[in-house]
Amino acid sequence: MTLDRLTKLLGSSADLNISEANLGGIRCAAATIEGMASAQMTAETVLQPLTLLSDGAASGAELFERITVGSFFTADRSTVSTLDEAAGLLFSGFAAVFIEGVSEAAVFGVQGFDKKAVGEPSSEHNIMGSQEGFCEALRTNISLLRRRMKTPSLRLELLTVGKKSNTDICIAYLSDRADSSVVSSVRRRLSSVGMDVVLTSGTLMQFIEENEDIGLFSETAATERPDVVASKINEGRIAVLIDGTPFALICPSLFVENFRTVDDACSKPYFVILMRLVRFTAFFFAVLFPGIYVAVANYHPEMLTLKLLLNLTASEKSTPYSLFVEMLIITLLLELMKEASVRMPKAVGSAISIAGGLVIGDAAVKSGIISSPLLIIVGITATASFVIPTLAQQSSALRLVYICAGGTAGFFGIAVVSGMIMCNAASMNGCGVPYTAPLLPFTKSGAADILSRKNRTRLEREHTTVSDYKSTKGAISDE
Repeated sequence: MTLDRLTKLLGSSADLNISEANLGGIRCAAATIEGMASAQMTAETVLQPLTLLSDGAASGAELFERITVGSFFTADRSTVSTLDEAAGLLFSGFAAVFIEGVSEAAVFGVQGFDKKAVGEPSSEHNIMGSQEGFCEALRTNISLLRRRMKTPSLRLELLTVGKKSNTDICIAYLSDRADSSVVSSVRRRLSSVGMDVVLTSGTLMQFIEENEDIGLFSETAATERPDVVASKINEGRIAVLIDGTPFALICPSLFVENFRTVDDACSKPYFVILMRLVRFTAFFFAVLFPGIYVAVANYHPEMLTLKLLLNLTASEKSTPYSLFVEMLIITLLLELMKEASVRMPKAVGSAISIAGGLVIGDAAVKSGIISSPLLIIVGITATASFVIPTLAQQSSALRLVYICAGGTAGFFGIAVVSGMIMCNAASMNGCGVPYTAPLLPFTKSGAADILSRKNRTRLEREHTTVSDYKSTKGAISDE
């Protein structure tokens, strides 16, 4: 392996820095990638020691042996024998040293690229929990996890995915808690990713999940909180950290975990029960409330009081469309404004809220396109959907499905759709663990934690892991 071949492989890239020197009659060269390696670390830990070790070296092979065996340069060092290996490490912030007459190259970790500082999680706020969130640098995220899990049983396995991007990922688990067959299966699935570019956690999520194409819900959760990852792997879960994104994947994930927060551990049990009831109610309102309203108004008016029914009738007389069409219009407008507020810059977000709430909403009611009760229904639905952000996609899609079912078949349609959704959720088995556990199949110890949290006595006496919910049917195979 020669320096000329490496330069030809990289195509004389503008960010390739090569320092050549003749040390004691031996030609040497050090290669780095600008912006990925620290110039100061390269000079202090590689170039300067290399100059000192070259004194008295009779040949390039002897100098190479001094560098790789007889001295310390950096803690992260190795040797490579192929150009592809050398190029991959160069792009990861290593410095490669080439010596004339030696077919191998010595590489040293001198990473010094710019990265986002550790800050507060942007999508998972809390009151009394940790205020640190993952950043885009994989090594920094690994250190955040290690600080919280100072145990020898924590295993961190590095893999590379993406034929072109060569994205570094890390599989984290506890060897004494995680199922070895599940770990092997996840490792196999990630190793077989055949995509050219892997830049986001959502890309890998599709390869980990078994029912990604037909499942309404996700068998894998995403979080940017290191304390949540530490808590989950302590329960036997497997976490996947991806370089370049602050979101880590956790598998398997259960449906009831969407209604738990970090602050639950800091609250009294009676308050946890109250808040979890609020979250379950919010999910019900976000998904079912518009559909039930349309079904009751169109097919089951006897469920309304006379005064409410007369008010509803008077409001609908002034609108040109049916209640079903009105609900579809206002729901689609809600989704339109939500998408616009997410994609637009933060400075414009408040303007979108004003335009959506005051201009569009008020003008639509005054012009007679939409009745006033519908705005109240949609306002409650929108507020409830923000309570469970992890189920935002499912809430938006299922809300439209229930509106169509309630508007065409009343409660019968809502019952049919509900049965289909429950069957779909019950059929999901992420890593062999039923998605609906611990309710289906029912587990007494796990069901007790759905509305409340474990007290100190139970925490000291028992430790529930996902293996307690694992079923033999639907387990991940090693095919």
